[in-house]
Amino acid sequence: MSADRSALRRAIERGERDGGAIEFKERLTREVHLADGRMESLVAQLRHRVLSGDGEATYVLGVTDDGGLAGVSPDAFSETMDVLSLLADEADAHIADAETWSAGSGGDGDEAGLVGLATLRDGGVFEADEDHLVVGTAGHVDHGKSTLVGTLVTGRADDGQGGTRGFLDVQPHEVERGLSADLSYAVYGFADGADEPVRMDNPHRKSDRAGVVEAADRLVSFVDTVGHEPWLRTTIRGIVGQKLDYGLLVVAADDGPTKTTREHLGILLATELPTIVAITKADAVGDDRLAAVEREVESMLRDAGQTPLLVDRHGVDTAVAEVGDGVVPLLRTSAVTKDGVETLDRLFERLPKRATPDREAFRMYVDRSYKVTGVGAVASGTVNSGTVETGDELLLGPMPDGSFREVEVRSIEMHYHRVDKATAGRIVGIALKGVDEAEIERGMALVPRDSEPEPVREFDAEVMVLNHPTRIQEGYEPVVHLETVSEAAAFFPDEGRLLPGDTGEARVRFKFRPYLIEEGQRFVFREGSSKGVGTV
Repeated sequence: MSADRSALRRAIERGERDGGAIEFKERLTREVHLADGRMESLVAQLRHRVLSGDGEATYVLGVTDDGGLAGVSPDAFSETMDVLSLLADEADAHIADAETWSAGSGGDGDEAGLVGLATLRDGGVFEADEDHLVVGTAGHVDHGKSTLVGTLVTGRADDGQGGTRGFLDVQPHEVERGLSADLSYAVYGFADGADEPVRMDNPHRKSDRAGVVEAADRLVSFVDTVGHEPWLRTTIRGIVGQKLDYGLLVVAADDGPTKTTREHLGILLATELPTIVAITKADAVGDDRLAAVEREVESMLRDAGQTPLLVDRHGVDTAVAEVGDGVVPLLRTSAVTKDGVETLDRLFERLPKRATPDREAFRMYVDRSYKVTGVGAVASGTVNSGTVETGDELLLGPMPDGSFREVEVRSIEMHYHRVDKATAGRIVGIALKGVDEAEIERGMALVPRDSEPEPVREFDAEVMVLNHPTRIQEGYEPVVHLETVSEAAAFFPDEGRLLPGDTGEARVRFKFRPYLIEEGQRFVFREGSSKGVGTV
């Protein structure tokens, strides 16, 4: 189903040969294996296998004691994974990875059975730090966003061909990964008292990313957006739909600011996101060209009403103190020579976490969803406010009819590391019990079950028209990007119309369904070359 069968065969052969840290289990049930006495014995066995495997153990599920492929039904496999997760918690370990295959009848006649390979690692459930920056990158295609981020998170110089960009390329569908025309994520961090940042050797290895989460006292996650013009709506979603602390706009020294650069800057500033500009590929041009591009960027910032601050001249401390409120730090970088990378490290180590919403209750807008065999439906997004813990009872919605579905949190993962809770600003995947993955849609929200969410189909807003060929009239229908919502909506200006540059009141009505929104939320609207921003 989801993996190379040879990995399963190798594990079975290894287990048959020397046992050790490999265990065969056909099925685990709550009634039998979590009963008093039996649970303690299994926890001790699991702990022994993890320790004998130097911190890692493999459980082959859906097989007989001698390694024969039996296969169990999807429901039985899901229960087995739940029980194994509980046993791992008790043994101060966690399930780091799971793969599944079809095999056998599952004991239910025609229904295909499942076998699986679960990798357990020492360390149990990790409690994440509270000082976690989320940085959104933006800029024109081929200006070096992903390459610069790849160099930051690995500490490795680029080969001049965008080699470090590969660390953000597509991997199989996981908690934090998207498509090639979607958002990518990366993480590194800083440990108290350490001289160097906590980086990854290979971001493709989930254990590397989980290791950063565990070792760092401060995490920096990057939401790496898309630079192609046809995918501007995806970039808008990355900037508007994630709970970002700062924006990092890149401008290539061999190209200079483009129309897309200015558009991305406009979105960052319109959403009131403190922004840093990095001139990339400084190694690819001469000093005169580099200075000319720097002047172009300064001019672009001044045209947008911002004051550029040259970090190399004024220092990191000044940049940290002044960023935002109309000031944009500007620095030169090269992923090939690593010039400017240490300066960015120092910036991200010192930049303050931005204020979280006044709302104390948990809320997360769903950015994407997928299904993990043995775990179930997973909703991924950035925690907007409050705290969520494993076992919490939540509401998911609104559904197309405005209703909410009761769900329960099975587990929470952050950058492939299981955590017991997540607070505002965390990019997480939440496994949910009580809903099918097909029912989860981007733009839905997760809120506490005891809350009384009131979805709306229309709302009043203050809007500013940034660009439009003529004027906006009643019935104008752009796409509204609000949190993770991307939905067509009709605009009805109070004065009947809005001209480019105008600010005014308007009634906004979603075309197809209601959403959970609230006063004060910022949004971007776009239709063709027309663009604007607004506040609910």
